[in-house]
Amino acid sequence: MTGVTVVVPTLGRPSLSELLGRLAGAPVDLIVVDDRRSPAGELPIPPGVDAKVLTGRAAGPGAARNTGWQAARTEWVAFLDDDVLPDDDWVARLAADLGSAPAYVGGVQGNLRVPLPADRPTDWERVTAALADGEWITADMAYRREALERAGGFDERLPRAFREDAELAHRVIRAGYALARGTRTVTHPVRPESRWVSVRTQRGNADDALLRRMYGRHWRTTLGIPPGRRSRHVAITVAAVVATLAPHRWVRAAAGLAWAAGTAEFATARIKPGPGTPAEVATMLVTSAVIPPFATAFWLRGWIVARGARPVETRQ
Repeated sequence: MTGVTVVVPTLGRPSLSELLGRLAGAPVDLIVVDDRRSPAGELPIPPGVDAKVLTGRAAGPGAARNTGWQAARTEWVAFLDDDVLPDDDWVARLAADLGSAPAYVGGVQGNLRVPLPADRPTDWERVTAALADGEWITADMAYRREALERAGGFDERLPRAFREDAELAHRVIRAGYALARGTRTVTHPVRPESRWVSVRTQRGNADDALLRRMYGRHWRTTLGIPPGRRSRHVAITVAAVVATLAPHRWVRAAAGLAWAAGTAEFATARIKPGPGTPAEVATMLVTSAVIPPFATAFWLRGWIVARGARPVETRQ
C-alpha cells in the first residue's frame, strides 16, 4: 500500500512499543511525534521499525497530530493513539477502507474494541468503553491530507484528548467532505488510573465552554456530542454555596438538603452499574461530592478565557 502516512502522537507510554511492533514492515510511512514535555531517554521504538520521530511542542494531542500530518506527503494520513493495538489485519483493512473511499469521502474511521471484565465494570472502565461508540475519534481515524488542509487541521485551543476530534470532523464536513466508517479494528485496553481520574478529567469542561462560545447554545447537536450533566453539576454547586453562605438558617437547611440529594443521586447513578466493591463505592462517594464544583469551576474559567472565540476557518 502506498499513499498513506500513519501518525502516532505519544507521551512515551510503554504501550507505544507494542503498537509500533505491530506496524513493523508495513508498507506505510510512519511518523511518531514525541510530545513529552521533559523527555527522559529515548522513545521505546522496537528494532526494525522504520519510523520518523518528530519533536512536538507539548501543546496537546491536537497540536502533535498537526505536527505529524503537516510533515506527511501522502494522500491519506491515518492517526493512531499510542495506547491502542491494531488487529493483525489492520494494515490490509486500512488499505481496503481507503482504496474504496469515493473522492467525496474525506475521512474514514476505524472500529474500537475495549475489553471489559466479565463482571460489572468500574466507573473508569465504563468511561473508556464509551469510546467504542464515539464518532470520528482519532484513536483510529484516517483523513485525506487535502481535507485536513481545507479544514485547517486540529484546533490547538483544545489542548486535551477531549472533543478535539469531533470538532475537526465537523469542520471537515463543513469543507464539503463526507465521513465514513471502515472495517479495520484496534483494541483500546483500559489503562490503570488513580482513583481521582474522574476529578482530573473535569478540566475538559473548559474545552466545552470554548466550544459553546464558538458554536452557540446548540453546540452539542452541531458536533454530535451527547448531553452531559452540567446543569445538574451547577445546581449542586449553587446549593453547596448557598448552604454554606446564606444568612438565614432555614435557607441554609433547604440548600443543604438539595446539595445532599443531588450528590446522592449522582453517586447512586455511578455506583449502581459498577462492581459494588468497598473501594469502588468509597471512590464514587468521594468523587461524586467533588466533581460538581470542579466541573463548574473549570466551565466558568473556560467561559471567561474563551470570550470572542470563533471556529477555525475552512475552505470550500
